[in-house]
Amino acid sequence: MSTHIPFIKTQHLVKKFGDKIAVNDVNLEVFGGEIFGFLGPNGAGKTTTIKMIVGLLQPTSGRVKVGGYDVLTHAGQAKSICGYVPDTPNLYAKLTGRELLRFVGDLYGMPRQQIERRIEELLRLFDLVQAGDDTIDSYSHGMQQKIALAAALVHDPKVLVLDEPTIGLDPKSARLIKDILRQMAERGAAVFLSTHILEIAERMCDRIGIIHQGQVIAVGTMEELRKLRGIGSGSISLEDIFLSLTGGTEYAEIAEVLK
Repeated sequence: MSTHIPFIKTQHLVKKFGDKIAVNDVNLEVFGGEIFGFLGPNGAGKTTTIKMIVGLLQPTSGRVKVGGYDVLTHAGQAKSICGYVPDTPNLYAKLTGRELLRFVGDLYGMPRQQIERRIEELLRLFDLVQAGDDTIDSYSHGMQQKIALAAALVHDPKVLVLDEPTIGLDPKSARLIKDILRQMAERGAAVFLSTHILEIAERMCDRIGIIHQGQVIAVGTMEELRKLRGIGSGSISLEDIFLSLTGGTEYAEIAEVLK
């Protein structure tokens, strides 16, 4: 259940690359205790928005606050309460899993005893205990995804931002990550994730935002999105809503014809 405290807040967020407007006047609020799904077609502005939220890109105009801190003017405070997993994590391949988690804990200024306790908790949680002393370049894709998420969780963040967290994972690993994200939300954290897998968003997310051509065109629960489309039935899927909002219905119809 979400609180009324916006842990992530974007205000009139704009990002231009030359003459191209990648993100155009995006206003979002994500609350403690909820999983917020951020959806959009390829090139819609999802990753650009995410990079501005976590402080990797500077907005052309507008503001981002994380935990009440402005990401530009109070970057250290904002980043200290935020965990981030990009779509392709850039891990230190020659470190072991334990060394990576210890390094991240040191970056956040955690006491060594707390770091060591947290490392063991996370390695157990992600079923990586036996691989903890192996170098990351020996890990499978799924194991690398899990150690990247473990690294984002070392400091027990209040805000967790993930770009396509379940891509390429086997069903067991994907289920584990979904369960962990739900547990974090239940403990009061704000979880912000992008995904192309609409079934995951429909099952997991408390609220959903849809971005198209750089603009947020819909935000709400599944019921609120159905009402937005003038549909009262609970049977319509998120995929149907998404395609009707982003103009993808014509491609779905073509696919049906080609079956």
